[in-house]
Amino acid sequence: MDKEVREYWEDFCAEHGIEKDVPVEAWAFGIGGKQANYLAELVNRGKKTATTSAYEPYGLDGEEIPRPGEYNIILDGRGNPVCVTQTKVVEVIPFAQISAEHAWHEGEDDRSYESWRKVHVEFLSEQLKQYRLELTDDTPCVCEVFEKIG
Repeated sequence: MDKEVREYWEDFCAEHGIEKDVPVEAWAFGIGGKQANYLAELVNRGKKTATTSAYEPYGLDGEEIPRPGEYNIILDGRGNPVCVTQTKVVEVIPFAQISAEHAWHEGEDDRSYESWRKVHVEFLSEQLKQYRLELTDDTPCVCEVFEKIG
């Protein structure tokens, strides 16, 4: 975590009465700066309260899936902190079984399931391609619900 992001977190902790040593991750949504900016702004406005990613890369990268209670610093496309979220719910669900309600909570475009599915077929396929994996209806996905807390 760079100095600016660390300072943002320390200021946030002081303002909200959180121990600054509490684990936190800093990351940007999507692939590329323009998408990261768009999605970070949706989170900051309170419109985006959920996200979906492919499950398999977590194990391949040695990362753990998100857990309820964890804090996240959401970054824009240039790596600047935008806001802080806290994970509330995490489920691993086959791609075809992700609900229209979850899609709506992702807050993107017109919030329809059809729009969500189109965007996520593209995004998840690109994410999985890096690992020589393909998206199918049975691909396990991490569905996370979060709350913007600052």
